[in-house]
Amino acid sequence: MQFVIADDHPLFRDALRRVVASHYPDAELLEADSTSSLQALLTAHDTPDLLLLDLHMPGASGFSGLVHVRAHYPSLPVIVVSGNEEPGVMRRAIAHGASGYIPKSTSLADMAAAIQQVLDGDVWLPPSARAAQSVALAPDEADIARRVRDLTPQQFRVLMMLADGLLNKQIAYELGVSEATIKAHMTAILKKLGASNRTQAVVAAARLQLDPSMRIVDVVEED
Repeated sequence: MQFVIADDHPLFRDALRRVVASHYPDAELLEADSTSSLQALLTAHDTPDLLLLDLHMPGASGFSGLVHVRAHYPSLPVIVVSGNEEPGVMRRAIAHGASGYIPKSTSLADMAAAIQQVLDGDVWLPPSARAAQSVALAPDEADIARRVRDLTPQQFRVLMMLADGLLNKQIAYELGVSEATIKAHMTAILKKLGASNRTQAVVAAARLQLDPSMRIVDVVEED
C-alpha cells in the first residue's frame, strides 16, 4: 500500500507516520510539506491508496487544496487532518469530497481506526461532527468549487499566489517562467472563474476559506 502524508508541520507528520507504520508496516510512505510538493508527488506516482491532507499547507487556503486534489485524482480517498474542530467545517470538508476528517487532537488509536474505516470505503468523522446536522454547501461555494476544479495544477498555483498578493513578475520569478506565461495563465484563470479582473478572482477563491469572513488581501490590478 502507498500513503501520502501532506502536512507542513514535521512533528505532526512524524505522528501520522508512526500511526501508519504501526498498523501498515509494509506500506510505502510519501511526504509533502506544501501544495506544490504534493502535486509533484502525485504526478510522479500512481494513484496512492490514501492521502492525509492538512488544510493549511503553504500554497493553498481553506478547502481549495482539497477541491483541486479531488478534481484531478477522483479515485484517491482523502482524509483531512486539521486543527479546526468546528463540526460545520468538518461537514463542509465531506461535502467537498473528503472521505474523513481527523482533528489534530484525536488520539493515535482513533486516527488508526479512522484510516482503516476510510480504506474500507466508509466515511469517518469524530463524534462531535456525527451528531451535527448535515451541511449543504451554499450555492456560491459549490459554484466556485466547481470552477476551481477546472484549473490546471499550474493555474491553481498562480491563483493561490495571486491570493497571497503577489504581482505577475513575482509569480513568474517563483515559478521560473516568463511574465508572459503568467499573463496567459491569468487570462485562463479569469475565464474559468467567471471573473473580469484579479480582485474578483481572489474574492471568488475566498469563498472556499474555512471562515469566509476573513480579510482578503489587497490585489493590485495589472495590465
